[in-house]
Order: sequence, then C-alpha cells, then structure tokens
Amino acid sequence: MPTGSCLCHNLRYEYDGEPLAKATCFCLSCRKLSGGTNSLNLLYPEDKVRVIAGSGKHYSQIHESGMKLEITFCGECGCTIYKKHESFPGRTIVLAGTADDPEALEKSRPDQELFVKHRASWLSGLDEADQKPEF
Repeated sequence: MPTGSCLCHNLRYEYDGEPLAKATCFCLSCRKLSGGTNSLNLLYPEDKVRVIAGSGKHYSQIHESGMKLEITFCGECGCTIYKKHESFPGRTIVLAGTADDPEALEKSRPDQELFVKHRASWLSGLDEADQKPEF
C-alpha cells in the first residue's frame, strides 16, 4: 500500500486506490498552507486514508468559500498532510507532495484547477485540466 509522511517522518499515513479527483488549488488558504502559489491535492474517500504512525494536530478555520476547512499537520515539523472541507463530505484531501514515492507526483497530474481567479498572472493554466473559478 502506498505511504506518505511529513518532513520529519513522525506522522505517517497510507492510502489505498486511485484518487477520486486530482486538483491544484489556488485559493488563498492553499497559498498559505503551501507557502507558494497553490497546493496539489488528491481527493480520496475517508476510509482509504489511514494514519499509521504519530498523531496529527488539527487546525480549523472558515475557508473563503464560507465553509469549514480543517487541516491536519505534524506537531513536530509543521508539515500539512491532509485537509477536510465541508464541500467534500466523507472525503480526505491528501497533499500530493507528502507521498513517500518520488514518482507519485507523475501520477498526480491535475484534472482540475480550482480557484483560478486567484492564480498568479505569470502562471499559465494546464490545457488538459478543467478551469474552475472556485470549487
């Protein structure tokens, strides 16, 4: 089963199957979480993602969509592992860059770009991905 972890490897998870969706998100929250222009997200059913070592810390806020966003991160290194958002009930949003397999990003090419209204003007969109102004 594929695995993932935080930067210090104290918080580890495993996931099963193919993601329901693969999306890059340019929302203001994802900018903050990534420290960059966007996040790369893999949407899984909740029961397909399991923490196998460590325990994450949680932080909740109201997302700019007006709905609750909860992030789970390592209390030691601060790395965000996954998110939950009220727009996606019963789903876990795994940050693709936390996968342990270096080739995992090759399989994570987004089929959607979310919150493109906040994409930096110097970034071009992905031709094959659906462009959405929000979710």
